[in-house]
Amino acid sequence: MRCADKRRRFVGSRDMLAKPYHGATSCYRFSVTATVLSTAHLPIDIGPYLGGLDYFEPSSGELARCEILEEIRGARALISLLSVRVDEELLDAAPNLKVVANYAVGYDNVDVAAASERGIIVTNTPDVLTEATADFAFALLMASARRLGEGERLLRCGAWMGWLPTLLLGQPIHGRCLGVVGAGRIGQAMLRRGRGFGMPLLYSGPRPVAQAEALGARRCSTEELLASSDFVSLHCPLNRETRHLIDAEALSRMKESAVLVNTSRGGCVDSEALARALKAGLIAGAGLDVFEGEPGIPASLLECEAAVLAPHIGSATHEARQGMARICAEAVAAVLSGKLATTALNPEAVT
Repeated sequence: MRCADKRRRFVGSRDMLAKPYHGATSCYRFSVTATVLSTAHLPIDIGPYLGGLDYFEPSSGELARCEILEEIRGARALISLLSVRVDEELLDAAPNLKVVANYAVGYDNVDVAAASERGIIVTNTPDVLTEATADFAFALLMASARRLGEGERLLRCGAWMGWLPTLLLGQPIHGRCLGVVGAGRIGQAMLRRGRGFGMPLLYSGPRPVAQAEALGARRCSTEELLASSDFVSLHCPLNRETRHLIDAEALSRMKESAVLVNTSRGGCVDSEALARALKAGLIAGAGLDVFEGEPGIPASLLECEAAVLAPHIGSATHEARQGMARICAEAVAAVLSGKLATTALNPEAVT
């Protein structure tokens, strides 16, 4: 949807249709400044959680970056999607900003150090989406292992000729080894699901995790995990160490019968290397909910029959997404009332 087709909503004052100005960016200028700016339309009315603060959000979709830079000038709080780069350019455009509430668990899109230098608190939304995301990761595991995507496409194009003993044979799940890279909240939830399927459990990470080991998971190196697991599920943050963690070399360590699942961040996987591995049969399949450079997806991945692809909907349940909005609003209200948000990532910014 183009900028000119979007209606904006100023909550706490009046609905308004912004007037576009003519220029190369085709973005809006607005005459009203809200205390709280949301870069996207949220699944609930956050007003009751803001303690009377006025806020401004699109009535649908999300704002373009040029719109954000224009509207944020007088805002004291920003509720941002993970697709929004909260960098020095954006922070410099918001001299009154006190808090950035990131509508996600991960926060690789936010320059936390730059925010701290400016005395701006950054928050995220832990816990509320843990079970939803783990559910979806396991759904991708099962769909990939049993070639559900290929089967649906076969039916929809009218090519199914009936039951055959060799049709779409996939990988067994029960009793096979599950390796989880990153045993944080979501990784632990994934391990719990694997335990229910009688799967031997491995995990890798920078330090031992007592909760994972209580489930019977054994900590090992990522190299050993890749070589030993029938299913590899990524639940690590995106940083310098994990960018392209799964590259051509890592994929070469995996079993030919293995399935890769990624619901963490797209940048953790080298997409082109994965596409080559799938086409060459180096691994059996992949279930992906996140992509490097999304919403763009490499054509090479789209061509892979063995890849089950989803549009970043791991946390997309009514309960999880509404809870994320509530947590963001509560964090904003806390910071702007002089309190420390319980989800603050950089509490030292105000000390």
